[in-house]
Amino acid sequence: MNNEFFSKVFLWLFVGLLVTFTSGYLIMQNPSMIKFIFSGSMYWIIFLLQIGLCIFLTARIHKMNPTTAKVCYVLYCFLTGTTFSSLFLIFELESIIYVFLVTSLLLGVFGFIGYKTKIDLTKFGIFLLIALIGIIVLQVINMFILSNTLNMVACVGSLVIFLGYMAWDVQKIKKYSEMGLENDNMAIIGAFELYLDFINVFIDLLRLFGKSKD
Repeated sequence: MNNEFFSKVFLWLFVGLLVTFTSGYLIMQNPSMIKFIFSGSMYWIIFLLQIGLCIFLTARIHKMNPTTAKVCYVLYCFLTGTTFSSLFLIFELESIIYVFLVTSLLLGVFGFIGYKTKIDLTKFGIFLLIALIGIIVLQVINMFILSNTLNMVACVGSLVIFLGYMAWDVQKIKKYSEMGLENDNMAIIGAFELYLDFINVFIDLLRLFGKSKD
């Protein structure tokens, strides 16, 4: 087992989170930037760029040179930060920091489970995917009926799913190392997968326990 590979994965995870939360906070401090991003169609342009970049990065990672992979990853984290700026307007900063720390702790716990367990978690991947699709459908439906109960169910369900993905992805990264796939691109895709898990757990926890500004 190459611990250097794991260190590289978590270093890039830290870089991604730092880019996201720093850019979000700085944008929040600039009213003109907030207006530019959330007025008109700009928000949806950024959202579509995120989706496109996510698909491009995951589909082409094995054929990219390491520099391109790193640039795409950091750019995705920055785009996420631009949309995250709204969270700094909605929730208290202390609440955001607290939820961030709790999410980090949960990543450590479930990552440790994924690293140490002898159970092959890959067989649970299809169940996690089906459950995730169900949650997405539930959230789309709730956009029309606006049920607080349904919103709570979807939020808790999403939280459980992405906690499962944390363990699943760490075990997958461990297998990359055991297979000798310890290059920079694999470190980036490992960091990207954990980044997505972290962000989703963070948002779910913030929706459940975050303290809104008055």
